[in-house]
Amino acid sequence: MSSTPETHPRVVIVGAGIVGCSLADELTARGWTDVTVLEQGPLPAPGGSTSHAPGLVFQTSPSKTLTAFARYTVEKFNSLQVDGVSCFNQVGGLELATTPERLADLHRKAGYAASWGVRGEIVSAARCKELWPLIDESTVLGGFHTPDDGLARAVLASRAQMARAVERGARFLDRHTVTGIEQEDGRVTAVVTDRGSFPADHVVSAAGFWGPVIGRMAGVEVPLQPLAHQYAKTRQLPELTGATEEAEKPILRFQDRDLYFREHHDRIGIGSYAHKPLPVDPFAILPYDEARANDMEMPSSFPFTEEDWAPSWDDCRELMPALRETEIEEGFNGVFSFTPDGMPVLGESRKLRGFWLAEAVWVTHSAGVAKAVAEWMVDGRASIDLHECDLTRFEEAQRSPSYIRERGSQQFVEVYDVLHPLQPMEQPRPLRVSPFYARQQELGAHFLEGGGWERPHWYEANAPLVDALDPLPERDAWSARYWSPIAAAEAKATREKVALYDMTPLRRLEVTGPGALGFLQRMTTNNLRKKPGAVTYTLLLDETGGVRSDLTVARLAPDRFQVGANSPTDLDWLLRHAPEDVHVKDITSGTCCIGVWGPLARDLVQPLTRDDFSHEGFGYFRAKETYLGHVPVTAMRLSYVGELGWELYTSADLGLRLWDTLWEAGEEHGVIAAGRSAFNSLRLEKGYRAWGVDMTDEHNPYEAGVGFAVRMDKDGFVGQEALHGLATAEPARRLTPLLLDDPAAVVLGKEPVFVDGAPAGYVTSASYGYTLGRCVAYAWLPALASGTGVHIEYFGEKVAATVADEPLFDPKMTRIRR
Repeated sequence: MSSTPETHPRVVIVGAGIVGCSLADELTARGWTDVTVLEQGPLPAPGGSTSHAPGLVFQTSPSKTLTAFARYTVEKFNSLQVDGVSCFNQVGGLELATTPERLADLHRKAGYAASWGVRGEIVSAARCKELWPLIDESTVLGGFHTPDDGLARAVLASRAQMARAVERGARFLDRHTVTGIEQEDGRVTAVVTDRGSFPADHVVSAAGFWGPVIGRMAGVEVPLQPLAHQYAKTRQLPELTGATEEAEKPILRFQDRDLYFREHHDRIGIGSYAHKPLPVDPFAILPYDEARANDMEMPSSFPFTEEDWAPSWDDCRELMPALRETEIEEGFNGVFSFTPDGMPVLGESRKLRGFWLAEAVWVTHSAGVAKAVAEWMVDGRASIDLHECDLTRFEEAQRSPSYIRERGSQQFVEVYDVLHPLQPMEQPRPLRVSPFYARQQELGAHFLEGGGWERPHWYEANAPLVDALDPLPERDAWSARYWSPIAAAEAKATREKVALYDMTPLRRLEVTGPGALGFLQRMTTNNLRKKPGAVTYTLLLDETGGVRSDLTVARLAPDRFQVGANSPTDLDWLLRHAPEDVHVKDITSGTCCIGVWGPLARDLVQPLTRDDFSHEGFGYFRAKETYLGHVPVTAMRLSYVGELGWELYTSADLGLRLWDTLWEAGEEHGVIAAGRSAFNSLRLEKGYRAWGVDMTDEHNPYEAGVGFAVRMDKDGFVGQEALHGLATAEPARRLTPLLLDDPAAVVLGKEPVFVDGAPAGYVTSASYGYTLGRCVAYAWLPALASGTGVHIEYFGEKVAATVADEPLFDPKMTRIRR
């Protein structure tokens, strides 16, 4: 009797590197034992990135998800042995600062560690010297020491997990080159190799830098760019003579020169990101035997380029005087994978069901990724938030081969750079612009980038308005980057008069068809069974009740809805579940949106239309299709900034006319254009959540403070069963509003929050509340009473803050509903 996905699913994993071996172990541990791992090279070291990886595992990252992956990798590899040898050498990690900017960055990194639960501390230059006696501490200002980091023995860990998986029923077949992926009716059915076919209900591409090759066979795009990275080993060093362990000192990063170091008994291994990007065509990488025939040790090991190494060798000798008496004995350029945003690519293809990606994964995150993907496959979701890694996250404009190559190469350049959280990419820009772009340039817009869009953060044309402000607190250099006091003036103008906000980058979906209402009722939490003209705030949940996204849904006709969504993943989720009588279409690129907000918004808009825009004639959370001047618009009375106003939508070809119409009508009312910086301040004063930042599928609606969007009395919706009893229960944690006590203090997000002196949570969003005269920070914390004092760690300093009641501004909603 043939197996089916419902009984004992047949899984074929392509690639027996560290990810493939880890995934086979994780799947078989969960009862999916019909697992075949195919590898084109010889086992246990088949010649991919795993075979040459130096094995450094630094757990701390600005990404909570990557840190969770690394923590699990350390935990798991620490528990594995092969022939009495541990698969992890927990020597710790040490990052050096030789500039004030880097030392500040290490303080931020220590904050990430505290936020995500990693042990770490800032140490003095003298302590750095104790930990690594070979360094010249006179150039060092301090360091960040993480005692639980260390070296993964990747090939050993692969062997250990392979053995466990085989004991449970898995099989590993080397010297099997995949030549095709068979499919039928949109589902994967088999993997074809040069030595036969293997039927499959699920196929996982864990092929590393060969991922795009396997993806092309399946008709699935893999946004991954392989690059070569220099690694070298010195000759024997007298200072290390007699070393009995492979490594005893912490793995060392000298990020100011794009270098890292680790011991190899009596030699030192050195990796460099300082050289120019060396992109590699994944379709041109040789198979194992051909690589050997061409005098390569393995396919992933390219010849060492001496000319690229020379500047780094000078930097190495400056840091470690002992290296001045030795030379490089051997080196190679090792190939590994980068994506446009530096994150892994995980998940199941919607176009080819049963075809999964586990790509662009470094050894650091390998076991954690494998666990998450195994959970996803077996249980339907991972136990941690994966939206940053989801294969659907990239916009269409970000999936071209040239974009992937350019951005992947830039990710290599920026591996060790000090990056500001608002820092935009430099190229390719501009990529996506709204129809208002020319007018925004005329007004001196300062653009940052998101999702490929050029987004104004403030306008230099509003600089004269700053003179009328009360003096603003002086900002530190870090929080002053990508910020201007003009944002405060724009926020004030929005609160007192009226402003135009470009909301075009927000995703818009159109859902139509006879089954549209029933479909959206089933997929979302709130009641959408309302008359046309109604707008509803609602949530997308997964089966466990986690918040996948939040939406605004406007019913424009009995069988036509406009959905305001967050990301390409929302579109993918709805398309996966849509029945045949429902059509879901992304209309973002063909449309545009202007937010007209402020107490004078009605004075601006009403003269342009014959329709009634009074509060009685056009209530809050209502929609109308009308004309403003010559422009047909869909007007929705929504406000993400806590002021009277409308979101006005039209087609992209009429966007510029809409802007000019509103601008001309608004001149007598003192209208301004305002940017994202003011917008973020205003929305935090109102307590409006940003999905993916303030809440994810790790959180349920009640602890995230959006339980009001759940109607438990309506017919079944996805995630409903998991919510039973939660509405009346006291959450153990909450998304908590904090006001910083010092009017001059500012935090930016991801900082640890301390309660009674111990780290208890972390900041999600933060911005200065110009109306309130205090910085507002939202944080995930244990349930705390209003008025409770906490501390936020910012650059190593404890900043006092107080738990506040929300909304912080206009709690009776009188300004929006007037």
